[in-house]
Amino acid sequence: MQSTTNLPSLALQLGATRAAIVEVSEIQFSDTFRQLCELNSCGKYNASWMCPPAIGPCDELRNKVLEFDQGLVVQTVYYLEDSFDFEGMMTAAAIHEKVFRDILNRVRDEHLLDPFLALNAGVCKFCENCSYPDRECLYPDEALSSVEAHGIDVTALVTACGIPYNNGPASVSYVGMILFKSTGL
Repeated sequence: MQSTTNLPSLALQLGATRAAIVEVSEIQFSDTFRQLCELNSCGKYNASWMCPPAIGPCDELRNKVLEFDQGLVVQTVYYLEDSFDFEGMMTAAAIHEKVFRDILNRVRDEHLLDPFLALNAGVCKFCENCSYPDRECLYPDEALSSVEAHGIDVTALVTACGIPYNNGPASVSYVGMILFKSTGL
């Protein structure tokens, strides 16, 4: 295991627009984000192992986050043709997924953090079709739940890191986080 001070630089090298370390004690939780999941605002409620309700109760997820000391917060920002550029948003989401997975794979392959918990933006995208609820998750080591499903206030999270939430008109930003224990590093 190595020092975590270089993690933001690594994330930037691998394509993140911004990256910073956050203290878990600064993370704010809000039931509002989980309620949006339960209202099926993204269409994946009760349709994925990494989404509610399968991912577990919000209190358990919050406690899991609080087992860690710090997190690497990663933001990718993309500029769109206009605010209604849905195709651009989907392209940006796919690019964010690749960038975040590249960072996660580097952390995992080089044993930079152990243990860690990775949370990404939105629904897990590893499988084209989730095996939920018919079979267990086919790739539990690759499956990612979202920051929001864990009840984390994303606006407050990036603000705590000095990262802007709003990046201007006709832009879309995605946020992922890798939580880790800094003790003993």
